[in-house]
Amino acid sequence: MPIATVNPATGETHRTFEALTPEEVERRLAAAESAYREHRLTSFADRKALLERAADLLEADAEDVARTMTLEMGKPLKAARAEAAKCVKAMCWYAANAESLLADEKPETRDVEDSGAVRAVVRYRPIGPVLAVMPWNFPLWQVVRFAAPALMAGNVGLLKHASNVPQTALYLEELFRRAGYPEGCFQTLLVGSGAVEDILRDPRVAAATLTGSEPAGRAVASVAGDEVKKTVLELGGSDPYVVLPSADVDKAAKTAVTARVQNNGQSCIAAKRFIVHADVHDAFRDRFVAGMRELTVGDPMSEDTDVGPLSSEQGRKDLEELVDDAVAKGATVLCGGGRPDQPDRGWFYTPTVLTGITEEMRIHREEAFGPVATLYRVESLDEAVALANDTPFGLSSNVWTRDEDDIARCVRDIQAGGVFLNGMTASHPGLPFGGAKRSGYGRELAGEGIREFCNATTVWYGG
Repeated sequence: MPIATVNPATGETHRTFEALTPEEVERRLAAAESAYREHRLTSFADRKALLERAADLLEADAEDVARTMTLEMGKPLKAARAEAAKCVKAMCWYAANAESLLADEKPETRDVEDSGAVRAVVRYRPIGPVLAVMPWNFPLWQVVRFAAPALMAGNVGLLKHASNVPQTALYLEELFRRAGYPEGCFQTLLVGSGAVEDILRDPRVAAATLTGSEPAGRAVASVAGDEVKKTVLELGGSDPYVVLPSADVDKAAKTAVTARVQNNGQSCIAAKRFIVHADVHDAFRDRFVAGMRELTVGDPMSEDTDVGPLSSEQGRKDLEELVDDAVAKGATVLCGGGRPDQPDRGWFYTPTVLTGITEEMRIHREEAFGPVATLYRVESLDEAVALANDTPFGLSSNVWTRDEDDIARCVRDIQAGGVFLNGMTASHPGLPFGGAKRSGYGRELAGEGIREFCNATTVWYGG
């Protein structure tokens, strides 16, 4: 795949970029190692000042960077602005909280005195340059939620971004440079996916974090395992959206539309499988389908657009194949189901709801990465939980109910990294984020996220 900015709303190529040569990659790895030796010794106060300056610059740049994101991957401009604002918030949150999150932990003396210690502490120390392999769907947020905690912990970052968002990737490097970070603290590596293995095997790279597809995650995990290097993986998702009899159906249906089509439906944590109890199924179905039909599909630069194009022609083909397979095997299309009549260019797909899904349909098991929802009718809570778990993924989940027993059961039994009650899944800097099963391992954000790439060092004081 070439490194290029291709407008998914028109299919036109705006800019192409040459991949770094091996010599240029070597220079950047050396710069990262050198920067780490100095950055790890800086104070939290110094790191806080740098990250706050980066947040201020990003806030000032928000409109321009939002337009770049929309140009490169097609999300509606208003969503791109919101993404930039979220990144500013995360930077400020980590600037304010990193020192306390990484403070020494002091076990009670009585807990360690039988080891001969007068006292002991656990100290969180940085580990070195971390390689971040990041996707195109949230091209700013995915990076910032890694970079902010990593830099505050004293690590340095190497970004291998998706090849279709090179301008966003280069902006991020420039942002941290303008904020005053020393050379090498955060660098973008414009390289193809074939270069990742050699970079990850380099002894100067301490660890890796990846957000992306399951095949990409397996590849990075395999190399890192061979090198005995730490990884955090956030992979695909096919999140259930469970609506039970006591739910506020109007609110659940309205939120369901947003939960499915956010980011043009191209979000790992988007609700994708809508599992609705028979008592409220028809009411939910009618409201949900009506809401999906009302969405405006069009130019992502327009303020009136709700759903823009998919990021690539291949992405649309993949989605079409899933829908066509389901329809051929008996699924019913309640709305959408194909390309819109207009526009006649770009990689658009109409918001779609399918029902009558069965196990032999690919869409029952595979992630639909676009504005396509599958709707299921269930007769009981047991059936809802079983269907929610009938997926190889386990990123997050959504449950709508006012019944405390239902809540307790779903929190206990749904196999996912999150259970969001009476609302849609979203990431927040103060809450740990990550999945179970084939959705990956490790956590981003919150204290759990910043400590993933730290050495938890036991410091023992003898008598």
